[in-house]
Amino acid sequence: MKADLIVGIQWGDEGKGKIVDRLALDYDMVCRSQGGHNAGHTIWVDGVKFALHLIPSGILNPHAINVVGNGVVLSPASIIQEMVQFGGLEGRLFISDKAHLNLPYHALIDQAKERLKGDKAIGTTGKGIGPAYADKINRTGFRVGELLNPQKLCTSIITYFEQNRQIFDIYEIDTPKEAQLLSELQEYKAKLTPFITDTTQMVWKALDADKRILLEGAQGTMLDIDHGTYPYVTSSATVSAGACTGLGINPKDIGKVTGIVKAYCTRVGNGPFPTEDLGNDGQRLGEQGHEFGTTTGRARRCGWFDAVATRYASRLNGCDELALMKLDVLDGFDEVKVCVAYELNGQEIDYLPSNLEDVTPIYKTFKGWDNSVGARTFKDLPATAQEYVKIIEEISKTKVGIISTSPERDDTIIL
Repeated sequence: MKADLIVGIQWGDEGKGKIVDRLALDYDMVCRSQGGHNAGHTIWVDGVKFALHLIPSGILNPHAINVVGNGVVLSPASIIQEMVQFGGLEGRLFISDKAHLNLPYHALIDQAKERLKGDKAIGTTGKGIGPAYADKINRTGFRVGELLNPQKLCTSIITYFEQNRQIFDIYEIDTPKEAQLLSELQEYKAKLTPFITDTTQMVWKALDADKRILLEGAQGTMLDIDHGTYPYVTSSATVSAGACTGLGINPKDIGKVTGIVKAYCTRVGNGPFPTEDLGNDGQRLGEQGHEFGTTTGRARRCGWFDAVATRYASRLNGCDELALMKLDVLDGFDEVKVCVAYELNGQEIDYLPSNLEDVTPIYKTFKGWDNSVGARTFKDLPATAQEYVKIIEEISKTKVGIISTSPERDDTIIL
């Protein structure tokens, strides 16, 4: 059996957590393939809020195995803290021994680099994700499996600091105290050893046994290191292809691909955002959508639906369908806008150029609606909301298969 995949289509924060949680009820295994604790997936069940950063969003299905793949950069302290809200997870949560460690000094490097960039800062979460991936690519990183030998890992980290002392001096970062560092690593080993394993073999065996597997990415396509709005991107491959390298599976193992999009657009941090609305409508979208980062608490930039970027991302990811999130947030607007093309250097274009800095969105305006919140069938939606969904399908050239009408798990329309 093939593994189905969930991928963010915009700049992250599309609502992947809710959809993975909803779909995971029908799967045997849910796997996270990339990113780190900069991700924030929020799940509401019966009025109770769960915030996930590293643990896969299938954790609320008591029958599902949850896998943190090798493509993730893992903060031991963060995942240990996150695990507390779920009680005993042995036998239900597994972490790849090949995933790279995101240690406290990575966050210090991240924050120092942002300070030095001044007004050219990318706007990262400051969680150390970029530096952890940089160490991985530089072949100077440390992997989760090394936690099983804390003394050796401690010595290696101290040596790393000594070899790079000049760089750490620039960032004003001290070498860790050996005794304190060893104590921390020993604590990580004590708490994480039962969960560390060769997850590649786990996933292969599950595929061979025809288990139902759901793959979950973090962030979104427009933040992909290669295909996003570089350099204002994250440090990993957020597109569907990244799930293969991030879990050790091949492209033939991928089944259905579902792209997650909001019914409008948001973005956190700096970088181009063609459909951003800096007026009252953008502020209203933020207020009605409660657009504050799960991880950082930062207010998200808000704007209208970008069908050009959605069409690009859908093709890039091979989407079979879209899950349209937060349709209810548009309730009460007299009119809603959809970006159907861009203007670049005086010409109209219908594709995403390599640089979005200089494009101007070309909009079509449609009549708004009321009372979509909580709808659970397509016919329950107001007529103009139904029309909006059809317009998105037409312009993005991808069918809408799922519609979310509130944060609650069951307020979901399956088409």
